[in-house]
Amino acid sequence: MTPPGTKWLAECTARPTDVLRTWEDEELAAVVSNAWTIVEAPLLRSVDVMQILGRGGRLGPVMGYPEASLAWWLVSDGAEEHLADLPQLLVRPRGWALCCPPPHQYMHGRGWLERPDGNGKLTSPVDLGAAFSWVSPIRMERSG
Repeated sequence: MTPPGTKWLAECTARPTDVLRTWEDEELAAVVSNAWTIVEAPLLRSVDVMQILGRGGRLGPVMGYPEASLAWWLVSDGAEEHLADLPQLLVRPRGWALCCPPPHQYMHGRGWLERPDGNGKLTSPVDLGAAFSWVSPIRMERSG
């Protein structure tokens, strides 16, 4: 049986069967969706931001790739407008493929830090921007 988050992520693509088959072959699938926007961010700062958003129940799916020190956030529409002033965040254009493992598995150095749960919950770009603004490098240096 396919876990709900895995099924949801595959069904957000134009070819869910192909995505599921790729994962069954233990390969990363190129997931392209019009259901969300992908925001690329530094991994360590993303972990700090995840703690802030998680406390308020405002955390959606986040995938990490430690080897490259990157994280990718699945966010609702409006990311370009709300995140344009944050140079540490890169809003990927529609049609950009997120090469990812299924949510229930760590694969080829990538894994979900916050797994899709199957309910379609995404991070709000407003909340993401506010949290990244608050977790500035200066604050991190002072607290560390």
